[in-house]
This record gives sequence, C-alpha cells and structure tokens, in this order.
Amino acid sequence: MVERVLVVGAGIAGLFTALALAPSGREITLFERDPPPPPGGAEEAFDAWARRGVGHLRHSHAFLARLRTLIGAEHPDLLEALREAGAREPRFADSLPASLRQGYLAAPEDEELAVIVSRRTTLELVIRRHVEARPNVTLRSGAFVRGLITEPGADGAVRARGLRVDGEGEIAGDLVIDAGGRSSPVADWLAEAGIDVPEEEESCAILYYTRFYRRVSGAPEPPRGRFATTGDLGYLKFAVFPADNGTFSITLAAPEVEETLRTAIPRPECFEAICARLPGVAPWTDPATAAPVSRVHGMGELKSRWREMAPGGAPLIGDFFRVGDSLVQTNPLYGRGCSFAAIQAHLLRDALDETADTAARARLYAERVRGSLRPYHDDMAQQDRGAARRALHGLDPAWKPSWRGRLTRSFLEDGVAIAVRRDIGLMRAALRGFHMLAPPRAWLIRPAAMATILATWARGRKANARFYAEKPGPPRAEMFAALGLSVTDDLERTRAS
Repeated sequence: MVERVLVVGAGIAGLFTALALAPSGREITLFERDPPPPPGGAEEAFDAWARRGVGHLRHSHAFLARLRTLIGAEHPDLLEALREAGAREPRFADSLPASLRQGYLAAPEDEELAVIVSRRTTLELVIRRHVEARPNVTLRSGAFVRGLITEPGADGAVRARGLRVDGEGEIAGDLVIDAGGRSSPVADWLAEAGIDVPEEEESCAILYYTRFYRRVSGAPEPPRGRFATTGDLGYLKFAVFPADNGTFSITLAAPEVEETLRTAIPRPECFEAICARLPGVAPWTDPATAAPVSRVHGMGELKSRWREMAPGGAPLIGDFFRVGDSLVQTNPLYGRGCSFAAIQAHLLRDALDETADTAARARLYAERVRGSLRPYHDDMAQQDRGAARRALHGLDPAWKPSWRGRLTRSFLEDGVAIAVRRDIGLMRAALRGFHMLAPPRAWLIRPAAMATILATWARGRKANARFYAEKPGPPRAEMFAALGLSVTDDLERTRAS
C-alpha cells in the first residue's frame, strides 16, 4: 500500500521533506497558508512573494557546505537548477585570508567546502518548482490547517491519522509531518491531545537586522582581503552576504542588552552610518558601488530550542514527525537552519524506508537526529552564552576581566585565531567544523592542532604581527559618538534591573 504523507508547511523544511520522500513513491501533500509565488523568476519572487509564515524570508542567507554537499549528492539536477537561477558557489580558496592565499595548493577535500549563496526567495522558488514537478507531490497554497486528527493505536499509544483543513474537513493520512517552522501551530494541537513534549529552550540574546542591495551596473564586487567583511565587535556583529544576480545583503546584529543601539539600527540612516564606519563593509554600501533595494528587516525573539519526540526511545505520538525549526531551532547567525532541516528530512526518509514499525521509525529518527545535530546545537548555545556575557561586560568601561579570563581571551585571539590564519590545514579543519562536515570542536583538540596553536601563541604578538587582521571596526564609544547615541543609558538600565 502506498503511504499517504501530509506535511504542514511548505518552506525549506517542507520542501526538503518532499524532495527526500518523493522518490519512494509515497503520495505527498504539502499544506501552506501563504499564497504561491508570483509568476516570473528570482526578481519577482524577491519583490512580491508574500510569506507571513517565514519571518526571515528577506534576511541574509548563506547555505553551508554540508547543505550543498547533500544537494549535490542527492539532487544533482536541483543544484544545476540553482546555478541556472543565478545562485553562486564560493569555494574554499575564496575564503582564505591574504596570509594563506600566496602559495595555496588545492586539496581534494577543498571541493566539499564550497557553499551556495543566494537570496532565500531564489533558493525557495527553485526548490519549490523542482518539488511541484514531481508527479506524486501536491502543494496546496492558501490552505489553513486547523487541527491534528489522532486516535489510539492497538498498543494504546496515540497515533496521528490526518489533518483538519478549512473548507475541506478531515483529510486522512498515514503519516503527518510538522514542517511549520518555529511558529507552527502543531505544538498547541499536541497539547490539546494531552501530549507533553519535553524541550530545552534558551534565548540567543541577540537581534539582527538585514538590508539588501544591488550592485550598480558595471560596478565590480569589492575585493576581499585586507579588511574583514565579517566581524564581532562585542557590541555589534556584522557580515556581508553575496547573493544571486548582482545582489547582496548586509546583516548587523546587536546583543539584547544593547537596547539603545538595537533600537537605532532599523532606521535606514543609522544602518548606513554604521556600515560606513566598518572598513570591510563600507566599500559594499558606497553609493558608487551599490544601492539599497529593501528596507531594513529586523528579527527578534530568537531562541535555541531542542524538542524530543521520542524521549528514552519511546515515541510520544506514532506516525508523526517534525522536521526543521518545529523540532530544532537555532540562532540564524550560524546559518544552520536550512542545513538542519535538509539533514532531518533525509534522516527521516532513511528511518521510514528501513522499517514499517511505528515505534521503531520514531526511535530511529530521534536517535539519528540527536547523533547528527546535537553537537552543533550545543556548541552554538555555548557560544551564544559566551557572547551574551561579553556583551554585558562591554556596557561597563570600568569592567576588568579576571586573570583567567585574560588568559583565555589571549589563547583564543593570539593562539587559535592566528594559528588558523597561519596554517592552511587548521583553516581547512576549522571550516569543516563550522560547515558541519566534521564535529564542531574535534579539530581543536587534536594533539597536532593543539601543538601548532600553542607554538603560535608562544611566538607572541610581535612575531605574529603580519597574521593579524586589520581592525574590523571602531570601539563602542567611538561608534556611539558617531551615531549620536548615549554610551551609558544601557549600563544604567541594566544596573537598575
């Protein structure tokens, strides 16, 4: 019997679920409340596609090497379609600092470190059309799903049996998949069915803001090298994201405690003033080089979240699965959300194909998601906590770190960071961890890597001077003065609270 699969949501998670499951011959129906994309191509999608369910649709995206590798291996025709739509694939060599470019010799594994860069609307449009071309996939836009149909199984456990859809009543399915994102209503439906889902949640303690630009006709892309196009100033993170068809975006991210700054950033004149004072960003936003093509889009209430649908190996509900942000939510600044969703979709496919047993499917999927993604989730959460502490200390000019804090900072900035900029092997290993091609911190604890780092650290700043990057931006007080902002309001507010 052909299994009928009902998917709530047709964003990246829903689309990759359909891509992964379609070759099996299952009948797949995706339900989304948003309208379909407008006719046309990438520009029409960016200008006019209304996606209330995707709050970060017009924020910066860079699709990690792990995702590009998966697409290339599983869906090579999709990768080619993305190229034809204007998506670009920067290579490992493109990311090298000047200290490593001279004398660079390519290694076979460098091919895996290519990424995909495009606007989210372009990526989603191409994947959507790829999915819609599958004969066993139906995509229903403007469909409002109102509830989950459940029933007790022979073993007494609750099982999903379909969805309630506005104007259509009950639609039966053999499998129900929640790909509705971080605002999915399915959490409420599970609670109504008496299903309590264990979850871990914490704030990412940051807000971010994005503006898109288009290069002036004939203007070349600014060269990279001397000044960083990505940086962390403590009070502000920033990055340039090249995209498709002559477009790019700038993202500025401010810690939650920087209330004065994060309130000012959404103003276009303030956003542009900040960019003009970041040496690696200013050439990109120079009016002679590019012009804005969007407003400043903001996004807050960012949380990391891990949900367990089969705690202890026992599924909470049978024939029901979650894919994407409805299962695991991450800080968008790490660019892992789309990769997590695609990996989960293919892990789910493998579990479904391996067995028809309801409990075994849920257990296999949960175990494999945990084994594949939990290290990256935990590493991200740990980094977010550290960044939040540093931002809080940064409000107080009188704060002094402990000797241990100074030693740790020196090890990271004068040891690890400089060793990576000196040694091509360490650079490869670090990027493989970042791009989810290897465990996130495994490279750092290898004896040979640690020996190189310690030797670099021992050389001292003077001997390593040529490997330090140029100053990425001004200190907090200087930036605030240029913007006409108070440097003390947030400190006083924090002390008062």
